[in-house]
Amino acid sequence: MPKTRNGPLAHFLLLRNMKQAPARLIALVEPVVTGLGYEFVSMEMLGQGRQSIIRVYIDAEKGILVDDCSKVSHQVSGVLDVEDPIRGKYTLEVSSPGVDRPLFTLAHFERFVGSEIKVELRQATAEGQKKLRGDLLKVENETIHLHVQDEEFEIPFALINKARLVVDF
Repeated sequence: MPKTRNGPLAHFLLLRNMKQAPARLIALVEPVVTGLGYEFVSMEMLGQGRQSIIRVYIDAEKGILVDDCSKVSHQVSGVLDVEDPIRGKYTLEVSSPGVDRPLFTLAHFERFVGSEIKVELRQATAEGQKKLRGDLLKVENETIHLHVQDEEFEIPFALINKARLVVDF
């Protein structure tokens, strides 16, 4: 459930889309999530004009319900109110990563080897492609190996802007 909060006027440095929030913010939130019995998938900060969005992704073996998001949101909000690590206005969102879950870390890519994924790169490949969709073959030395049609692409993790699982219904 979204929760809006106002703080001092200075702005927090925002990271690019689909990249994790700053380590000090994760260090505050992750123990709250895991302490409630949920998997902390990741956390991101996105800017929207004068309003930031802090998005926390949680998961559990049984799946995530709205009540789970509400419970985590309430507890995380309390910690953020006390610690006050963010200046300026922000909205806190807590959600499941969904069936087309975003992949944030190398560990996420490793977990879903064999799955079909979509990847958006920060810069185009030598072939001029910036968006790729294919089967995740392996993760090796911070490089993602992706099978696209009849080609294998080796993509350095640092060049990935966004990545998500592909789900066919």
